[in-house]
Amino acid sequence: MNSEAQASTQTQEGALAGFKVLDLSRVLAGPWCGQLLGDLGAEVIKVESPSGGDDTRAWGPPFLEGESAYFLGCNRNKQGIAIDFSSPDGKKLLAELIPQFDVLIENFKSGTLDKWGFDSAWFEKHAPKLVRCSITGYGSGGTQSALPGYDFILQAESGLMSIAGAVDGEPTKYGVAIVDLATGMMAANAIQAALLARYRTGKGQAVEVSLFDTSIALLANVGNSHLATAKDSGRYGNGHPTIVPYTTYHCLDGMVALAVGNDKQFAKLSQLLDHAEWAEDDRLKTNSARVQNRHLIDGLIAEKLKSFSSNGLIDLCRSNGIPIGRVNTVKQALASEHTADKNMVLEIAHSKVGKFKSLASPLTMHGTVNHNMNAPPMLGEHTDQVLHQYLGLNADQLIELKNKKVIQ
Repeated sequence: MNSEAQASTQTQEGALAGFKVLDLSRVLAGPWCGQLLGDLGAEVIKVESPSGGDDTRAWGPPFLEGESAYFLGCNRNKQGIAIDFSSPDGKKLLAELIPQFDVLIENFKSGTLDKWGFDSAWFEKHAPKLVRCSITGYGSGGTQSALPGYDFILQAESGLMSIAGAVDGEPTKYGVAIVDLATGMMAANAIQAALLARYRTGKGQAVEVSLFDTSIALLANVGNSHLATAKDSGRYGNGHPTIVPYTTYHCLDGMVALAVGNDKQFAKLSQLLDHAEWAEDDRLKTNSARVQNRHLIDGLIAEKLKSFSSNGLIDLCRSNGIPIGRVNTVKQALASEHTADKNMVLEIAHSKVGKFKSLASPLTMHGTVNHNMNAPPMLGEHTDQVLHQYLGLNADQLIELKNKKVIQ
């Protein structure tokens, strides 16, 4: 479809326009889920404690005019209110707000909402159509269910850390909080599935996603290889456990990542490197053989590529259908031409910070739009507006709650 035809069929509303989300979560997994839903057009209200708000507001440097880059990166397209749930008046406000929404996101310790009086029976009576998503560290069942969840700890406990890092080095965490981010994505997926189910059943449901379950699922092919063989997995550095050659190599002026996915590609690479005999060598001609002799072929390729410029090698390989890419720094990746072509860096206007740059949503919709670029809220920025809109509170009532320090 050409751009003009696409524009004529594309609605100016987001895919989730009309859905209302009450986001009680903090840190990363929950806020990331809420941001994804907001990017897709849902109306997301972020609720924080008046005493400092979301932990990530203080996670820095870097800060932009006092606002942490971390917080700014995972809370766009939300309105922000501040309510003290430790007070009876705060709990009353929460009880009045919840039935006004389609989705509730929370990442308190398991059982916290129950202790506040919001158990399954309460939801069934007061908000039967609500999709309520609970994000926890270890889930509501199991021996570790009472423990808080931290991405770093889950990378360690799940085995993810054991398969990352140098072959002869120590287990290494991923460079970002990958378990938190994946859990947020899983939660957003489960929430949308529950909303679809609501069309059939007319009822909401509880959705539970845990960092532990997500981290185990992220073991993917490595975990399934263990289940098939009972053998533990080791570390392969930048290599792949079942595909060779599939790793990084040094050129004259930098590093490249080379991914040879099949024997045909390997034969072509061998020819391009003036070593067609590699593809006829019984130790190397099939992927299974190369996996068994990875040190041999990796060494041969590494020695050969030392004489290539990275640009020259990339052009040669890509023109012959062999997957390859430069090993960029974050700065290089975000400044690349393709990043600009894909509009993956946003410029957002913030009432305090001014204009700042942020990473964009990776979702491209061809029938609806991700056009909301609302800045993450300051603490309590929309409290008066939201409580008036949803609960009808007037100015005197809002002042009274502020004087009692229930809201900000």
